[in-house]
This record gives sequence, C-alpha cells and structure tokens, in this order.
Amino acid sequence: MKNTVNIYLRPLKEEDALTSYKWRNDPEVWRLTGSRPDIVITPEIETSWIKKVLKDPTCRRFAICIAGSDEYIGNVQLTNITKQDAEFHIFIGEKKYWGRGIGYKATIELSRITRKHLSLKQIYLYVKPENTAAVKIYEKAGFRFVGEEKMILEL
Repeated sequence: MKNTVNIYLRPLKEEDALTSYKWRNDPEVWRLTGSRPDIVITPEIETSWIKKVLKDPTCRRFAICIAGSDEYIGNVQLTNITKQDAEFHIFIGEKKYWGRGIGYKATIELSRITRKHLSLKQIYLYVKPENTAAVKIYEKAGFRFVGEEKMILEL
C-alpha cells in the first residue's frame, strides 16, 4: 500500500506555467485525455494560456498541491460554467503521484468548493471507458454514466 498523501487546492496562477508547460508536452500525461496539445508548449505559450483562462468567467481553475511541501502536481477545473452545470477536468502532471488517491481527493475537494460557492445542479465530464482508473475514481466520487463517455454528478 502506498503512503497517504494530503493535498489542497489553490487558484491557478501565472507562475504555474513554469511547471505545467512540461506536463503539456508529455504524451504519457495526455494519453487518455481528449485535450492533448497539438503543438510544442513553451513556457511563454503556457503563461499566455493561463493569463487568458484566468480572465474567463466561465472557468474556475485550481492547482493541486501537496500539503506541507506546497509542491504543485496537477490541475483540476470547471469549464463551460452555466447557471445549471459545468464541465469537470483533472490531471496529475507529476507522475510520481499517480495511483496514490490524489485524483479522488482533488475531485471530492472541487465538488465541495462547487457546492459551497456555485449554485449548480450538476457537474459533468467526459471519460474514455478504457481509462478504468479514472472511471473508478469518478464513480467513487458519485459520478454516474449517462452515455458512453459522459458522466454526471448531481449536486
């Protein structure tokens, strides 16, 4: 059994680009997602992207950090926020933390923040069924399939 890791979420900030651009160029990180970059991401491109999305009122983006060390290890976010719902996204960029329950913890924490600060009815996400680790996390967190690749969490 791997040791337990505690995390916290904080708002994404421009300086995070100096870490996250590396993840965006790692095909292993993006293997099972639908949002793989189609160009090489430089620190400048990543900084520009973060500046843009931080101004977007239909998004809430958070850094996943390790409690105690404050190490930034991934992102979790809501996009396409409406009065009814929002789309959920997550990735753990630091591979040494894969398989340690962090995805589940970050999902639960973002759900808690959403319930407290937004008046949404549901959060939805898209997941490839062959991404069994992610499906297991989402189901444990309360999401259920409503299509071949779409899952929802009623709030």
